[in-house]
Amino acid sequence: MSEGEDRRRPINKVRGPAAYFPSIEAKYGRSIGEWKAEMQRTGLTTWKDLMAWLKDEHGFGHGHANALVIDFLNDLKQRSRD
Repeated sequence: MSEGEDRRRPINKVRGPAAYFPSIEAKYGRSIGEWKAEMQRTGLTTWKDLMAWLKDEHGFGHGHANALVIDFLNDLKQRSRD
């Protein structure tokens, strides 16, 4: 590492499923909130069913679908605890 380089990593780097959100919004043309509202309207509640819906009905790739479904299901789980 040269003298002027900073070895620290950015503190606010987004990690986990949310790291995919900007590319999901850009590629599939809706905000994450809109996708989650659509997922809610389906009535589907399992990872498998939501994954199939996003992939089959909306052309999502596996990684993008997985990130969105995991975050959506985590939201559902959190709401059920509150």
